[in-house]
Amino acid sequence: MREKKTVLITGAGIGIGKATANAFGTAGYHVIVTDILKSEGKQVAEEISDAGGSAEFHKLDVTSTGHVNALVASIEKMSGALDVVVGNAGIAHKVPLGDMTDQKWDETFDIDLKGIFRVARAAAPTMRAAGRGAIIAVSSIMGVAYGWDEHAHYSSAKAGVLGLVRGLAVEMARDGVRVNGIAPGYIRSAQTLSAQHSLGPEGLEEAAGFIPMGRVGEPEEIADVILFLASNAARYMTGQTVVVDGGLLVGRY
Repeated sequence: MREKKTVLITGAGIGIGKATANAFGTAGYHVIVTDILKSEGKQVAEEISDAGGSAEFHKLDVTSTGHVNALVASIEKMSGALDVVVGNAGIAHKVPLGDMTDQKWDETFDIDLKGIFRVARAAAPTMRAAGRGAIIAVSSIMGVAYGWDEHAHYSSAKAGVLGLVRGLAVEMARDGVRVNGIAPGYIRSAQTLSAQHSLGPEGLEEAAGFIPMGRVGEPEEIADVILFLASNAARYMTGQTVVVDGGLLVGRY
């Protein structure tokens, strides 16, 4: 029997992915840190190991079916079925409708939605054969309830994550594999701090004024819920997307 459960996290080099990797490391998992950002991902794995945890880094392009399949197969050969998959990798580029090309639309869907699908598809057969496992997909409040000005492609892809979660949950429930999503609100991350593509530092602080809890969220507060969804405490949950937004959606009127 393996000493540690294994989790694979995409987009784990920065932001929510990094916080999630650290949370699982602290919880005793062997963490497979993956990202297109090599230096950032390696640093996360090293930090987990330096803190007494267990981690390894693999560069992963979630838009490549071959790359995803090869990495998952390699991990399964060494460790058996993955216990947890966290599909977190994503982009959110501001593009007005008049400037929206097919290429930019497809790029966002290829990473934000199809990237999650690719990793889930690769990991699912061995998970199902083992009769266990949890898949957590990262959506957004912009896919659950909000439209986002000049981000129609992002909102659409993140809305697609909800459908993916529901469909996979029903398909794999009898095999012991749970599939859930998480929809973060305004979180202090590289994405929201980008003035070019999102709110920027000043806009993010202004957002705190209309969030009922009076502040924006931190990546660790999303990571903790992802860890819960992967745990036995959520053993009777599947097909759900949990909103974590400081009360934003219920507080706007």
